[in-house]
Amino acid sequence: MFFENFVWTSDLLIIQKTYDLIKWYVPILNRLPRAHQFLLGNRIITELYDLLDVLIIARYAKHKLAHLELLNSKLDILRYQTRLLLEFNLSRATQIKLTG
Repeated sequence: MFFENFVWTSDLLIIQKTYDLIKWYVPILNRLPRAHQFLLGNRIITELYDLLDVLIIARYAKHKLAHLELLNSKLDILRYQTRLLLEFNLSRATQIKLTG
């Protein structure tokens, strides 16, 4: 597909990196055991998409700081969820350590 390796040059770097993180992380989460995929996996995926949403909204917002302050807690949630994933030994540690 044409857009597969296309980088949107108008995006801020953090938006592109978050987009890349989602593309990398979601297939890993989709391979989790069923019980964890629907609980922990879906929660992480939702947080990742929320993170991207807030970044895009903040990009166009007049008062960016309020939106960006919300991201601190979202990033912390993602860190703890990823830690749980590691501690449950649900995914290969080498793949997950790249996000930490």
